[in-house]
Parts: sequence; structure tokens; C-alpha cells
Amino acid sequence: MITIVMGVSGSGKSTIGGDLAAHLGLPFIDGDSLHPQANRDKMAAGIPLDDADRQPWLEAIVAVMDEHRANHVSLVLACSALKRRYRNFLRSGHDDVRFVYLHASRELLAERLGHRPGHFFNPALLDSQLATLEEPSRSEAVWIETTDAPAAIVEKVIRAGCAEARRATRPVPGG
Repeated sequence: MITIVMGVSGSGKSTIGGDLAAHLGLPFIDGDSLHPQANRDKMAAGIPLDDADRQPWLEAIVAVMDEHRANHVSLVLACSALKRRYRNFLRSGHDDVRFVYLHASRELLAERLGHRPGHFFNPALLDSQLATLEEPSRSEAVWIETTDAPAAIVEKVIRAGCAEARRATRPVPGG
């Protein structure tokens, strides 16, 4: 099982994803760590990424997901997954991927981004991300409002059944 915590920058993907993974005893990967340096530089300069910029990043994420699948290890991953086609690419025909969409108001997102020192994402890009976002349907992802404390959000995700991977790491056959 791979749970992808998605949403625009500032929605809480890294915080909720990390807390969820810790709660479930699963590995956590922050998709931001897989961005090529050119993407980081572009975002830091306030230049929005386009589909061509995002493709190598999405490929790197799929490679990490495939590695965990090959080792029979469940995973929690943070990734903006802004467009439906990105989410379809991340699924890559697998039925073990679940999306949790962290939804927040523009005002809350802007406030959070203003208090996030040291991150390469330029807060001036928020409106660009919101314009790019194709919100998932409720059949595609579980929607979670992010106005609660992180622990309460993690509990909502678990109650919603998005974390059925709880300690689902299986031993490698023959190993």
C-alpha cells in the first residue's frame, strides 16, 4: 500500500505524511527531496514549474514507489500531485496507491508559507499552484480539511481508511 498525501504547498503534506508514517510504523518520503536542483532553483526564484519540469520529478517518485513495491514495503509519500494526469502517472496502473488530499483555504496556505523558513518554495508561487491544481474527485482521493491539529488530521486519515497499510510491510517471499 502506498499512501500519497497531496495538496498545494503549505497544505501540510510533509507534516501530516511524516506523522502518519510514524503512527503506522512505515517509511516516509517527502517528494520535495526528489526534485532536481533545476526545479528547486526555479521555484526559489519564483518561477512556476511546468509539465516538462515536473516529469523527471514524477519519474523519480515512481522509481521510489517501485523500489518499495519490489521490497514488499508499504510507504507514505508527500507529493503535490496537482493534476489528474500526474496522479494517473503516479498510479501507473497499480491499485495499491491511495491519495489523501489536504485542502485548505488560500488564506491559511499563505499564512503557513509565510512561517516556513528555509524551504526552497517561494510563497509568491501559491497562486500559480492553486491555478494549476485540479482538485481530485471524492472518488479519487479522500478529502481532509487541514484546519485541525496534525494529530487530529492523522486520525481522520486513519478513520477514512486511507492507511489500511498499517504495519502492512510483508516479508520478502523466500527471505
